[in-house]
Amino acid sequence: MYQASGVHTVSIDEQTGIQALERIAKDKPVRAGQFARLEYEYKRHGTIGLFGNLHVATGEILCPMLRETRTEEDFLENIDNLVQIDPAASWRFIVDNLNTHVSESLVRYVAASCGFCEDLGIKGVRGVLQSVASRRRFLADTSRRIRFIYLPLHTSWLNQIEIWFGVLRRKATRRGSFTSVDHLTTRILDFIQYYNQTMAHPYKWTYKGSLLCL
Repeated sequence: MYQASGVHTVSIDEQTGIQALERIAKDKPVRAGQFARLEYEYKRHGTIGLFGNLHVATGEILCPMLRETRTEEDFLENIDNLVQIDPAASWRFIVDNLNTHVSESLVRYVAASCGFCEDLGIKGVRGVLQSVASRRRFLADTSRRIRFIYLPLHTSWLNQIEIWFGVLRRKATRRGSFTSVDHLTTRILDFIQYYNQTMAHPYKWTYKGSLLCL
């Protein structure tokens, strides 16, 4: 299993609008004294979004999910896919403050999964479901087996999955040529499989928390 302690920490975000661009001509390869030259004109074949889940302890990408949308239902499906890897374990999910990350359906899912039997109230009226703030407090409760850690506003760079999204762009998508969204999807999934097998490693923070002088 991914972590011997039975506690999994996963950094999550959605990379939206990944474009399936097909170059209208082949790239020109490297020659002596010259760089490879990339065709700059392209055809557009649509976009896809990736739900990225970085397992902090190992650096692996778990249960990658590609969708054209990032709805409340999509996010809940992504969370359930992760939990089902190790249903009895504790899960900590690091996320930003997008509304789909504090939804009513997510609260109900966590409550059912953690055996919370009290009345959740009514959305917009009372109880746990009343507001975004009340739902966030419930989902962030440290006493629960499944809980969410919400990043402060404007600090998405603290989420380690953002580092990995940069790797995906550099290694697989930025310079690619894709004939369709399906082609792009296959390329992304193949790269993730290769990455997990050969490149995955936990990230080590180097920032010490001191102010940077301009």
